[in-house]
Amino acid sequence: MNETGLDIKKILERLPHRYPFLLVDRVTRIEKGRSISAIKNVTMNEHYFMGHFPDNPVMPGVLILEALAQAGCILAFETWGSEDAPARLYMSGLDGVRFRKRVTPGDRVELEVEIIRLRKRAVKMYGKALVDGEVAAEAHFIAMAGED
Repeated sequence: MNETGLDIKKILERLPHRYPFLLVDRVTRIEKGRSISAIKNVTMNEHYFMGHFPDNPVMPGVLILEALAQAGCILAFETWGSEDAPARLYMSGLDGVRFRKRVTPGDRVELEVEIIRLRKRAVKMYGKALVDGEVAAEAHFIAMAGED
């Protein structure tokens, strides 16, 4: 079952994150219970480039992982549905993290996340971030339900 994506208005309805920490610009495809494809457009206006690194700007790896986690949370919330979804998901584990390519201003980061295991209050996923078809980062991660 291939479903259409989500624009920024729908993303804002599903995630609690706001500027400067919202790291998903568009969802291009959702297959509930299976996978999601999303986009993060990286611009020189990103706040972290002032200090990371001014003469050679590189998107921090931890923020690439956060973008993958945000896309994964959208997938989990869409899969659970509004009645069964927990109030919040919090990252509780990362495994097999690899950074393979730098992400710099002007890059379009394609976020690909798939569900490995989904339970009522937890989800295990695998995600990879691609730039120009090359893997920039990848990881397995776990998110657990939490209250506001």
